[in-house]
Amino acid sequence: MRRLLAIVGALFCLAAAADPADRLPDPAQEARARAIFREVRCLVCQNESIDDSQADLASDLRLLVRDQIRSGKSDASVRSYLVSRYGEFVLLKPSFSVGNSLLWTAPFLVLGLGGFLLARNLKARPDPEDLSPEELARLSRLSDVRDS
Repeated sequence: MRRLLAIVGALFCLAAAADPADRLPDPAQEARARAIFREVRCLVCQNESIDDSQADLASDLRLLVRDQIRSGKSDASVRSYLVSRYGEFVLLKPSFSVGNSLLWTAPFLVLGLGGFLLARNLKARPDPEDLSPEELARLSRLSDVRDS
């Protein structure tokens, strides 16, 4: 009996997750919508697509995408509409742009600059043989103070 209740409960959960009334009547349009769902980020969950998310905002975004497709918009224009409304963060795979490339290359540029500055500063250290007699005497006094 418990097994039967578990199966019925699971079926009700699946039915609630994908309401048939929300689906588009044309299977080709529904397939296009589902493909877009897998590319759009749930803004609440942030690491899930709206196809996988159960959040209310994801449901609203699914309805929005279906409405756009129902009105005859192309996939690119639906994505463009979502980006204009929610920003490029809404896409799980953002398009290549100068801003995105700077975000990806900035850490490497900072590390390279830090390595360059470190090498330059280490190279610019004075050699003890190049010190004047006064500087050598002062260095000796400082070493004696530190050892005491």
